Amino acid sequence: MIERPPVIAVMGHIDHGKSQLLDYIRHTNIVAKESGGITQHTSAYEVILEKLGGEKKITFLDTPGHAAFTTMRTRGAQIADIAILIVSAEEGVKPQTLEALQSIQEQKIPLVVAINKIDKPQADVEKTKQDLAEHGVFVEGYGGNIPFAAISAKAGTGVDGLLDLLLLVAELEELKGDPNVPAEGFVLESHLDPRRGNTATLIIKNGTLKTGDFLVIGRTSTKIKQLNDFLGRPATKLTFSAPASIFGFSERPSVGAPFRVATDKQTAAQLLAEGNATIAEPNQTPARAGGQTEVDPDQVTIPVVIKADVAGTLEAVEQELSKLAVPGAVLTIVDKSVGAITENDVKTVSSFPLAKIIGFRVKTEKGAVALAEKNGIVIKTSDVIYQLSEWLEAELTAVAPKQVMEEIFGRVKVLKIFGRVKDKQIIGGAVVSGVIIAGRQCKIIRRDAEIARGKVLGLQLHKVKVNEVGDNEQFGAEVEARTEIVPGDYLEIFTDK
Repeated sequence: MIERPPVIAVMGHIDHGKSQLLDYIRHTNIVAKESGGITQHTSAYEVILEKLGGEKKITFLDTPGHAAFTTMRTRGAQIADIAILIVSAEEGVKPQTLEALQSIQEQKIPLVVAINKIDKPQADVEKTKQDLAEHGVFVEGYGGNIPFAAISAKAGTGVDGLLDLLLLVAELEELKGDPNVPAEGFVLESHLDPRRGNTATLIIKNGTLKTGDFLVIGRTSTKIKQLNDFLGRPATKLTFSAPASIFGFSERPSVGAPFRVATDKQTAAQLLAEGNATIAEPNQTPARAGGQTEVDPDQVTIPVVIKADVAGTLEAVEQELSKLAVPGAVLTIVDKSVGAITENDVKTVSSFPLAKIIGFRVKTEKGAVALAEKNGIVIKTSDVIYQLSEWLEAELTAVAPKQVMEEIFGRVKVLKIFGRVKDKQIIGGAVVSGVIIAGRQCKIIRRDAEIARGKVLGLQLHKVKVNEVGDNEQFGAEVEARTEIVPGDYLEIFTDK
């Protein structure tokens, strides 16, 4: 057993500087490439640091901060050895800060706090410490023993000190690994590569992964014909804490699933049969947004197919859509998968009225576009998750039954019928409450039930034409209604708001 590099999850609220910190450490510029200015994948990066004792390696997991990516953040905390909780010195603790903190505490992994954006005019490090303390996070020098660093990810101020802290925490954790045993670890992400097929990104927690090995994940396995590092470069072997990319699976591996390695096909088959590496697969039964389990006949239903670039974002899209709640309308997810939008996706919903296909960071094949236009199926794609949810919410609102509010002005008792010509009837009545107004609609009430509707065309009070008649007055009126009015009926005068 020898020392192994730490796997560190970078977590926190959206726009508090997670990706920017990694950019500074890696001297790259991923932030500018992020759609909508937010990280929408869980990504893994290796960093080699020059220290007095020689080279030190760290694997960083960059987790999304947007509310839609809760599951992906939790997975990052499960796989990591240590977590950095980044908090803006301008904004302090925010909702996703608390979500990230909960994930870290549930996994019981060491925590280092990075108070970022200290270069900003509104930065207040002491207030941020107080804010953290109010939520049970007591940093060193503020009543606790949680290490922290005040940094500017943009300028690089304090970043070296933060890295030293992380290496110290890793040393105290005594992280060990055996490079001479078959690799073990977890699936960080999976997707469908157009050229290579089902592909998985792995984090090795122990042992060594080599070309020629047999990889077993849940219900699928593959022989490793090509092994790529986190930069996409071919490698003959990779050892603990390293991210690795493998392709060639018969089905897409489940994110978060553990993996095992066998050196021969027979042992791999035994691992599959024994279920030593199995993990529950995602529920493939149709789900309904808004927590719906049954279709309400009084609701308008929009069937939806979801496509996403990787498994993690597919989860996030489905989670975001489950929050949509529009009275009178509901989404039904009829299918969900990873990869481009194809003709088969269009065929899946071609028989459904109002059907939509949404794609997150995926392309739409030409054949699918043509077939969708022919069948009147709407395809909507976006690189920003909340744009999709906002669009679908608008679609739900557009088809939801509109609730008409009615204002009642008066109630009239019908005393006598003087005549009827086609749909027009001359009645005599008395105002019981409110007023009766010429030109307004009326409900015809018989035995406390509405039997029909009509319209008051004209009014007479003491044989003089008037526009309205008040409470306790008797009057004559011409009412237009297809249903015959009889003495004893009531008329309710109303208008739509």
